[in-house]
Amino acid sequence: MGKIPESRGKKREREEEIEAGSRETDASLSFENSLTFSDTLVALRIMRAQFPDIEKEFFHHLQVSIQPFILRSQLYSSVKDRTQVDRELEVWFFAVENLKIFLNLELITSLAILINGSFFFLQSLKKEKLLRVFKLNTGQDDHAIMFMDDYLNQVGLVMKRMEAKKQDAIAVFEWFKTYVIISKLEPSIEHQELCSLLSFGGKVKDEHISLLINAGLLTRQLIDSNMYWFAIPNIGSVLKGLSQGRKELLSFLNRRKYKEMMLSSLEKKHLRMSPLDMRFHLRDLIGSGHLNTLHTPTGLVVRVCKD
Repeated sequence: MGKIPESRGKKREREEEIEAGSRETDASLSFENSLTFSDTLVALRIMRAQFPDIEKEFFHHLQVSIQPFILRSQLYSSVKDRTQVDRELEVWFFAVENLKIFLNLELITSLAILINGSFFFLQSLKKEKLLRVFKLNTGQDDHAIMFMDDYLNQVGLVMKRMEAKKQDAIAVFEWFKTYVIISKLEPSIEHQELCSLLSFGGKVKDEHISLLINAGLLTRQLIDSNMYWFAIPNIGSVLKGLSQGRKELLSFLNRRKYKEMMLSSLEKKHLRMSPLDMRFHLRDLIGSGHLNTLHTPTGLVVRVCKD
């Protein structure tokens, strides 16, 4: 039998990883066997597919919806080269921001960018789906990553909820969706630039900005009231659970004699204080350096990192 070319083998391996992520998203897929991935995009796609169904269990009575998001720390735990994660994310945003590719993404089929002496080829940004990065209000240096389609769905849900409340100013959401979201991929935006982009849709009033803030799409920066963070609507309760879940998991492991536990056993545990599942929290705490993993003859061990 002939030897399979290396390029074909890598392509097939990548396709199999993506297919696995979309086929098996529940606990039946061993976390130990899907802890790390070959590259950032594969990791993002699979973790998006594995995002816990928090809406059904925790928020059904509130009539809110949370689209999947991935923490940057989770990427650090899932892709071996942390520099690769930062570099690839930077490349995707550099492609749009610095080359001013805003409203004509459909025309992009292939883009090569030279950074640090290496070429990174972005095959059809529209097809691959653009990403957004959000600075989370957790009191720590937390960033969430969402696929653009998911974020647009989140904005769409907000628009439906706000329609009955502010009929006269509801158009600002369409302006925000059409002229701001796609053209400004950085986590923050200055007031004047925000108004400038919104003005493509119509005359901008202070009421419009207040409406975007009240809807959870923007938050003012504390150190500069002239700057806004882009925000994920309805995420407040999830962020509270994220912080509490971190504390609960670390407390649980710290109470054990050697501050460690087999991963296969730990991933089956249920956190009382968080709507996010154990897998979500483990990826987060491993990537942030609070936990590490150790290979043993009987499997992976999760251990609290020493100060």
